Amino acid sequence: MKLLGSLVAAFAAAAAAVLVSAVPAQAATGEIVVFTTELEEVTTYQDPESGSCRHLPLTAHVVINQTDSDVFIHANAFCFGPGVLVAPDRGWHAPPSGMFSLSVA
Repeated sequence: MKLLGSLVAAFAAAAAAVLVSAVPAQAATGEIVVFTTELEEVTTYQDPESGSCRHLPLTAHVVINQTDSDVFIHANAFCFGPGVLVAPDRGWHAPPSGMFSLSVA
């Protein structure tokens, strides 16, 4: 029982240290532009916050990163797992399906 109490205390101390040392999220400067179809207006995300996750529109086709931060396209709606890197001033095709998301580094 003492071992369990020690493990819980160690975990709590480690979690507190991570929270205290966490740096506040910064916003990327610029915008992310998402082209869907010729019949729809483009979607833009102005100065997206670092660590943010955005679900791409159902008909998303091209993502253009005009920010000063890396953007990642994920093959799920929750930015889970690794993603395809879209460097600043670059673009990438996003298959239209409504299943993709993007995150900002």
